[in-house]
Amino acid sequence: KEILEKYRDLFTLQWEGVIGSMCVPSQAEWEQLLTNCSAFLFYGMERFLSHVLLNWLVAMNIPKCRLVILLDLVRSQQSYQRIANSDIHKSCLHIALERPTETAMLLSLTGVGSVIATQWYTTLQENAERLEVLFQNFLSFRKTAGQTVHILQ
Repeated sequence: KEILEKYRDLFTLQWEGVIGSMCVPSQAEWEQLLTNCSAFLFYGMERFLSHVLLNWLVAMNIPKCRLVILLDLVRSQQSYQRIANSDIHKSCLHIALERPTETAMLLSLTGVGSVIATQWYTTLQENAERLEVLFQNFLSFRKTAGQTVHILQ
């Protein structure tokens, strides 16, 4: 919330979404957010595709979304239990498609222009630091996605 507040004046007036524990978005809300945006940010626990139905995502067409930023792969005891219970009902292939590289490929196939994603499990603090670097470079310094990823590396 601190980072969003810090860069609020640099956002467009059309910034919308779900923040914190306000609610868990339905699949229809995920679809609306992804199809109506030019950039999409997911900052959350576990794998992004553990929140969005895989079958639903691959059927989408979202060419207006030029950038997806996935700051996911954070694990807590509670999130691990949720994901373990969910994964029991999925095939090994389905779980494999939820990995970072496969998620980026699937988003690309739906029409997303660029994907910035974490590749391994991390902490909320490390993702907060990444978000600060992303916003600072995108919004304050007006750097491109490629330049910003280079800085993150």
